[in-house]
Amino acid sequence: MDAPTRSPARGGVRTAERALAPDLARGIMLLLIVLSNTVFFLYTAEHGPSGWHPVHGSAADRIVQFAMITGLDLRVFPLFAFLFGYGMMQVMRRQTAAGAGDRAAVRLLRRRSLWLIVFGVLHGALLLGGDILGAYGVASLVIGALFLRRSDTTLLVWAAIAVVLLVIGEVHAAFDVLDAGTAAAQAVDPSTAYYASGEESYPASVATRFFTWLFVAFGGGLLGFSFHAAMLLGFWSARRGILERPGRHLPLLHVTAVAGLAVGWLGGLPAALAHVGAVDASPAMLAEAGPLYASQSITGLAGGIGYVAVFALIAHHLSSRARRSLPVVAVAAVGRRSLSCYLAHSLIFAPLLAAWGLGWGAHLTSATMALFAVSVWLLTVAGAYALDRTDRRGPAEALLRRLMYGRGTPETQPAPRRRLPD
Repeated sequence: MDAPTRSPARGGVRTAERALAPDLARGIMLLLIVLSNTVFFLYTAEHGPSGWHPVHGSAADRIVQFAMITGLDLRVFPLFAFLFGYGMMQVMRRQTAAGAGDRAAVRLLRRRSLWLIVFGVLHGALLLGGDILGAYGVASLVIGALFLRRSDTTLLVWAAIAVVLLVIGEVHAAFDVLDAGTAAAQAVDPSTAYYASGEESYPASVATRFFTWLFVAFGGGLLGFSFHAAMLLGFWSARRGILERPGRHLPLLHVTAVAGLAVGWLGGLPAALAHVGAVDASPAMLAEAGPLYASQSITGLAGGIGYVAVFALIAHHLSSRARRSLPVVAVAAVGRRSLSCYLAHSLIFAPLLAAWGLGWGAHLTSATMALFAVSVWLLTVAGAYALDRTDRRGPAEALLRRLMYGRGTPETQPAPRRRLPD
């Protein structure tokens, strides 16, 4: 039995212990997330049955919509879930290597999950109803308690079970939408119905976002089988150090990158073609939870894992000089401060875009919103790089570490093993 401990065996990972691939992946992931989130602030645009993207726009707008539906929608969340699970297992392995028992390490991660839910509800209610911290906090409570100490075979079996449950759930929902026909395919504007960016009263928008957050956090956290499968695969991968040592896993990474992106993009292609009018599709086919949505959702897991493999391969093939270049160092700095940068996105764009703020979202289109999103991400890149130059953590990371580890926890373990080069 584990001996009871009052504090963790060691604190968080030091900068010198970090590998490039996970940080680079998280840094690029933040760009994909901000692109996905800003679509909810196009609150004056006309939306179709799918509810996510405007149905009209210029040629540039249609190109952006096509790219996002094919490559981003329902693909970024599994990517985040994989990296989240990977990080959880890294924390556990560092704790046990420093002398903590398995149960003590799981308790530490449970504390982290609970604090992430607190961060999430504040972020969701105050700024962004589509907050994902709460959903991953809830999911990690359940998945962590059940699977962090289980065998590799168990992780893979239950990841496969989660995929089967995902397919069954999406196919069943798609048939329900087809049976309902026109009644289930009414145009919905999520920015006003769920995310309240079109609400001019800030107090009213807080209430709407809070209830949206509850649904996203607990519905997604408990029933998001795509997230669960990705987290379990993240556990399995972290035990092998696939992102820390990609050079040892090149065949697996190459197959995953090619197959994952092929499945992910092909799964989103029908919805993208239908959205831009390249193929005809009935309103029921286009509806949220309809067949085209089901195709995106089911293949989103493969797409998200494919992106992880691509980022790992990029990190592996970068030369020593490229690793020290400003773009790589700056993006990796974002990855090391992913929580702070994620929250900073909302702190910047919610007051500027929402109707209760300056209302810029009323004047932007899909293309100009994408440019705005990239600009916000670049601003956080600059901020993260400035913090990196002075070897300072992001403010959200510093707070979470204090809440998670407490005071007086040693930063390092005695006689750490040297990490082998990639």
